[in-house]
Amino acid sequence: MKILGLTGSIGMGKSTTARMFAEAGVPVHDSDEAVHRLYSGALAPLVEAAFPGTMKQGSVDRIELAKRVLGKPEALKKLESIVHPLVRADADAFLARHRVAGAALVVLDIPLLFETGGRGRVDKVVVVTADAAIQRQRVLERPGMTEEKFEAILAKQVPDAEKRRQADYIIDTGQGMESARRAVSAIVAELGGENSA
Repeated sequence: MKILGLTGSIGMGKSTTARMFAEAGVPVHDSDEAVHRLYSGALAPLVEAAFPGTMKQGSVDRIELAKRVLGKPEALKKLESIVHPLVRADADAFLARHRVAGAALVVLDIPLLFETGGRGRVDKVVVVTADAAIQRQRVLERPGMTEEKFEAILAKQVPDAEKRRQADYIIDTGQGMESARRAVSAIVAELGGENSA
């Protein structure tokens, strides 16, 4: 079973690209989705213990949590030390299930793949990219996003040029959906074996 790591900076179209892999029949583990799910499960009491008052009705209140960690490197590090091991365990369980099921190719959608040293967990890396102006426009259209927040997020991500330099495959989502879909199909055909049937 080949493990393909999918990553890209904020606003580059990674989630849309992950859906294209899923539509092509490739099992996808979405780290962001896992965090959402775990925030309503195993992570909620752990986060509440570290950041009292962030749990509402048994789930982590993401807005309250963001107020506690954004722009506070120590708090963010503390949160990541709680979250990352559980997300990693969730991904490992996903890999084990699909290995048993005989999948030829799976995708681990890891937003901070390079930042968290995740390169060694995957066989190949796809980096999703777009022109900086397109990226900025997409991100600033998100509800609650500000220039300041965007810059803070960018500052802790490996620069796009460096990600592209380390990539095995690059998908430029600025070229439109059809172009991205063709790139996904080509990668699945190359790596997928029976997945690509």
